[in-house]
Amino acid sequence: MENLSKFYIDGRWQDPISTGTMPVLNPATEMQEGTVALGNNEDVNRAVTAAKKAFESFSKTTKQERLDLLHRLKTATQRRFEDLAQAMCAEMGAPITMARDAQADAAIGHLDGFLEALEGFNESETLSSGDELIHEPIGVCGLITPWNWPMNQIALKVIPALATGCTCILKPSEHTPISAMIYAEIIDEAGFPAGVFNLVNGDGPTVGAALSKHPDIQMMSFTGSTRAGKSITRDASETIKRVTLELGGKSPNLVFADCDLETQVTASVDECMYNTGQSCDAPTRLLVERSCYGEVLQIAKKAAMATTVGDPKKEGDHIGPLFDQIQFDRVQAMISVGIEEGATVLAGGLGKPNGMDLGWFVKPTIFSDVSNDMRIAQEEIFGPVLVIIPFENEDEAIAIANDTPYGLAAYLQTGDPVRARRVAARLRAGAIHINGGGFNYGSPFGGYKQSGNGREGGIMGIEDFLETKTLHGL
Repeated sequence: MENLSKFYIDGRWQDPISTGTMPVLNPATEMQEGTVALGNNEDVNRAVTAAKKAFESFSKTTKQERLDLLHRLKTATQRRFEDLAQAMCAEMGAPITMARDAQADAAIGHLDGFLEALEGFNESETLSSGDELIHEPIGVCGLITPWNWPMNQIALKVIPALATGCTCILKPSEHTPISAMIYAEIIDEAGFPAGVFNLVNGDGPTVGAALSKHPDIQMMSFTGSTRAGKSITRDASETIKRVTLELGGKSPNLVFADCDLETQVTASVDECMYNTGQSCDAPTRLLVERSCYGEVLQIAKKAAMATTVGDPKKEGDHIGPLFDQIQFDRVQAMISVGIEEGATVLAGGLGKPNGMDLGWFVKPTIFSDVSNDMRIAQEEIFGPVLVIIPFENEDEAIAIANDTPYGLAAYLQTGDPVRARRVAARLRAGAIHINGGGFNYGSPFGGYKQSGNGREGGIMGIEDFLETKTLHGL
């Protein structure tokens, strides 16, 4: 934990120039886990200088040299796997079983996906015109990651930067810096050259803005709120740098009467509550065919009542707390909004679960009798809150599903494969999950509309970190 008070710059842990700090709190106990340093513009400048210098040589490394480094990264990550899981259990309240199976597993799974993509990637090709097309690393990259999936998003940004020959400065969420600190230690152990990877902690308005505005950074990759994504885009526009964004969502989940209702509705509720609802692609709007609406309400209520809330340190499939007091207050406020709007509380509601006075725990909550113009159907709540909306026919279901400023993911439950393809083709979202189909490492992740631009993971995630050069006349 000593390194929480330092930044990893130019291959070593250095004391910050800034004197700002912030406590890191455990959301289940409300106790302090450590103190993280908060950087300033000078800290960012120092990291960018190191990355810019390192780019001169690292950009010239061969694909095989980078593959060798990534394999060493995998070995080092496997050795520190439990440390990553325990860190995310403590800093964000991820239940330890889920922290191992999903949160920490992402560090290995995404790395495997990028290794496969890089091995098959051609850095140059000859066009039918005879011109040669070359793919080159874009340069120094600023990477900003969120608190809700700390290692997942760090892996999706840091690994492709390293894989392509870029250098980078990572600003993880200041609320979840412990796992990022451990990952910096892992990169150091893997033997990447000094300056290739740098870590500067801090808040968005200071360190995030300094990265976005910096003239020596060629690319910004950000995951977080749509509001913050707009701010980063504005800041980056002054230097015309590339910006990739993975932002918010209000994902629809279309349930048709011809599916296995018991299985699919139960799984849909579980998916919404997973990670305590703190996932940008969570299926938070359950759109239900009118003919089975009553039956679905019964199944959904039973599934919500069966969702247990518990101590993150204990093994099991329970959900943990929200990540901090501010988020707890936001979720409680949105539950109040739903009640005021006239929606029916089918399960859960205001307040903490019985006997859980300490920590930022909330009740798994379902609203029925919701219309899509309600705030609880339009705004991202980012908690274990599901809204259920009826529809009459397929066209209305699609219209409701697409009636959102977001387009990150959509979910579809039907026993008719022809309908599945027909409906999926009309849904405006970056990923369509059909009958429980889950995300796979190596597949692209990203959204339409205000859910962002660019794709993360696999070959498309690598391409985002590359520039294209054409050679004429050879």
